[in-house]
Amino acid sequence: MSAIPADLRQPADEWRTALLSLGLVLAAILLLYRDTAIAMVGIWSRSDTFAHAFLVPPISLWLIWRRRELLKALQPAPQPWVLPLMAIGAIGWLLGDLVGVNAVTQLALVSLIVLSVPAVLGMNVTREVLFPLAFLFFCVPIGEFLMPTLMEGTADFTIAALQYTGIPVYREGLQFVIPSGQWSVVEACSGVRYLIASFMVGTLFGYLNFNGLRKRLIFAGVSLVVPIVANWLRAYMIVMIGHLSGNTLAVGVDHLIYGWVFFGIVITTMFMIGSRWSDPELPLRPTGSAGGRVLTLSRRSSWAIVAGVALVLLLPQAALKALEARGGQPAKPVLTLPDTLASGSAAVATPVSDWTPRFLGAATEANRSYRLGEATVGVHIAYYRGQTYESKLVSSQNVLVTSEDRKWNRIATRGRSVDVGGQPVTLVSSELLGAGGTGQANRPVLNVWQVYWVDGRFTASDPWAKVHGALSRLSGRGDDGAAIFLYTVGDPQTHGQPTLEAFARANLASLATLLQRTRDAR
Repeated sequence: MSAIPADLRQPADEWRTALLSLGLVLAAILLLYRDTAIAMVGIWSRSDTFAHAFLVPPISLWLIWRRRELLKALQPAPQPWVLPLMAIGAIGWLLGDLVGVNAVTQLALVSLIVLSVPAVLGMNVTREVLFPLAFLFFCVPIGEFLMPTLMEGTADFTIAALQYTGIPVYREGLQFVIPSGQWSVVEACSGVRYLIASFMVGTLFGYLNFNGLRKRLIFAGVSLVVPIVANWLRAYMIVMIGHLSGNTLAVGVDHLIYGWVFFGIVITTMFMIGSRWSDPELPLRPTGSAGGRVLTLSRRSSWAIVAGVALVLLLPQAALKALEARGGQPAKPVLTLPDTLASGSAAVATPVSDWTPRFLGAATEANRSYRLGEATVGVHIAYYRGQTYESKLVSSQNVLVTSEDRKWNRIATRGRSVDVGGQPVTLVSSELLGAGGTGQANRPVLNVWQVYWVDGRFTASDPWAKVHGALSRLSGRGDDGAAIFLYTVGDPQTHGQPTLEAFARANLASLATLLQRTRDAR
């Protein structure tokens, strides 16, 4: 790095004041939002997918340290206009906390940390450390929402590759059978951990080795595409190794070992190719100028910005405490499905199936089966109250069946719209296939319709369920919500769709009334 002329250096006391102010702001953020920070670190420690996040803060600090000589020449200047942006981040944290969404609260926390730099030190300084600050967002353990899509893509490619190889395949959802045995695409096969790790390392590689924004963006894009394709090839190779070895290789622990070895080879090759187009390191120089009026840093302006940031940080915390105090300790809800529904459907003693959805942490659950003509329809309701991060209505852990389930396999999912009281209601329709052999002959097919009820509204959307839940808490109506499941054994032609449609049209309104009474009785 080239040296900065002595006459361009700013007095050391200005930087001491600025860094002290920034340190106080960062300490306040981590203190007031410590539960969010602790939860984020907890995810890093227990999830292999996000273990790389432990390296992100040290790398960011190192990247900033590399530019220390240039930073010394810049004048720290507080920027009060950043405070509204920090307020938006703090409000985002509040909304995320109200509905227990880790990704939102943790993104908000990192945003507050990043925004504190321009607020206290100014835009001249921020420009020089923009990438290290943006790199901090890799701390946020987010990306698992891609898992279902990645699993589907892995299954599609593997099966197509097997068929192209000449191996017959019978597929049921994410499970498939070949002559040598049965395979299943589970969460570990999604490749999401490879994708996130590759994107983080690839972005860092591009920043350190390329000078132009275009090259950096291209390499970042490559680091996203390569692990996806590599994971497809990895899955196909594992199945082929197992097939050719009589299922003595590439199973169990070997499965994971081969995966990481293959991924390491692919990523190393990608970096070797990328290094051929690396640019020489440019001499140290400012990336831009502030332009316009620059505030002079003084102790008064420094403490004023610290006070403003503190006020922004405290307001969401105070609002949350006020909401918790107003809501009090919620009583356990009492939910009982009636003997007869509005359509005249009478409850029967024999259940439709032994299947129940895997929805964790519900305050109470109710399950009954009803006769509708010659068919039987099961109703299962998982009711939530006093939701926390561990027990909440909308969660990635709440599923119809897990990928490891040996009794049921989800083979199809689509949307359905039903007219309820003159209003269209969208539900999610899924087909579950029971275990036992291959093909659907003599195997139970269960059709399941699912919808959320939140604050008197039906929705099939996870994000909208979260939004309605947050608005309900902000308005003082509590956080009650429920997941409703209607299910029946499917016939070979229609798979029970007409039965569920008739039942939903006739009874969803009465079920909503029942849930409303349950909420009002809190």
